Amino acid sequence: MAEIQLPQLGESVTEGTITKWFKAVGDSVAEDEVLFEVSTDKVDSEVPSPVGGVLTEIRVAEGDTVDVGTVIAVVGDGAGVPAPAPATATPAPEPEPAPVVAPVVETAPQPAPAPVAAPAPVAAPTPPPAPVAAAAPVAAPAASTAGQVLSPIVRRLISDYGLDTSRITGTGPSGRITRSDVELAIRSGVASTTPASSAPAAASSGQRRATPAPRSGTGDTVEPLNNIRRRTGEHMVMSKQVSPHAYTIVEVDYENIERVRRAHRESFRAEEGFGLNYLPFISRAVVDALRNYPHMNASVGDGELIVHNYVNLAIAVDLDFTGLLAPVIHEADDKRLRAIARDINDLAARARSKQLSADDISGGTFTLSNSGSFGSHLVLPIINQPQVAIISTDGVHRKPVVVAGIDGSESIAIHSVGMLAMSWDHRAFDGAYAAAFLRDVKEILETRDWEAEL
Repeated sequence: MAEIQLPQLGESVTEGTITKWFKAVGDSVAEDEVLFEVSTDKVDSEVPSPVGGVLTEIRVAEGDTVDVGTVIAVVGDGAGVPAPAPATATPAPEPEPAPVVAPVVETAPQPAPAPVAAPAPVAAPTPPPAPVAAAAPVAAPAASTAGQVLSPIVRRLISDYGLDTSRITGTGPSGRITRSDVELAIRSGVASTTPASSAPAAASSGQRRATPAPRSGTGDTVEPLNNIRRRTGEHMVMSKQVSPHAYTIVEVDYENIERVRRAHRESFRAEEGFGLNYLPFISRAVVDALRNYPHMNASVGDGELIVHNYVNLAIAVDLDFTGLLAPVIHEADDKRLRAIARDINDLAARARSKQLSADDISGGTFTLSNSGSFGSHLVLPIINQPQVAIISTDGVHRKPVVVAGIDGSESIAIHSVGMLAMSWDHRAFDGAYAAAFLRDVKEILETRDWEAEL
């Protein structure tokens, strides 16, 4: 018997949501056969079974979120699979007992009291009418989920969107409400509760009213945030709270690289099967510059700076506008331009097809965020924790620049120019260190013999 645990799918990932089981209890499963799908803030991944046998137990249902290392299933030889319980006849309901009639105790009639003459009225001022207590406004009842078996994500969606669970039809086992059921209810709007319509109290005391949560109206389309959007947001908020962000920006003249790209564009595509853009050049320059500035290639620990003696370069990849992943080129400091270009292309393709492994998205020491393909001018990225720096590679545009001649003369030329913007953690180093590092990256890009590198 082997216990299947939720694996570590990324360096900073602490939990995951089981989105799909590919096997049911009693099914045979082969070693390395896909067993379940899990969604985290880093990746949606199909996870293979580490052992072969029979799935004897599923401990975490679809839609449930659990911590890394939690036992989610058991695979054995089949001997422990429980047989279905035999059907038992439903016992006939017991007859209700006859109602017990309380005995009536007769009492002798009492004589009516004699009438008392009313005293003469005494003139007195009419008292003011007693104040009538205003009825407290009755709030609309909140949707109760007490006693219902719901996953954490389902509970959070119900709470965030103010849904009435009695109006949601569950399609899970035993009528259980699943995440898909909730998302359908959100899109249709049929399960939204109506907020109480009571007049707000006068703010005579200067108290500030809480901003009401927005609600969908006519003409709106409600799209629930998917798992990667929620987790990305949580991670970015955490990063801004943890790291004192500072920013350093340089302008790079890419004309040296552009000449090489134009000369080798067709032959490179024929040999490698993909185009040659600026990102491999920038990656190579960053990796080389990190050798002289090791504190850039570090992580912040518990009151300490952990300086890495290797470069695992993470490259942010857009997933068709549904989220971002940062797969990692491991030991990038041992690779030249072509090898880095191949790794970037391979990781991006596998990220978009959900074929990344846990190793592919863990262990990064420095990150590049590539917005330049969309023509951006300047993006200030958020640090990928627990790293200490991240560079945004922005769009490259043709523009006039001042060119210095060998004899010291100056002239105007049209070159390919773009920005490199770096966000960095002020706990790890100061501005002079960050600026010196970017200066070296810029110099490598502008002056290296990239023809020889290719």
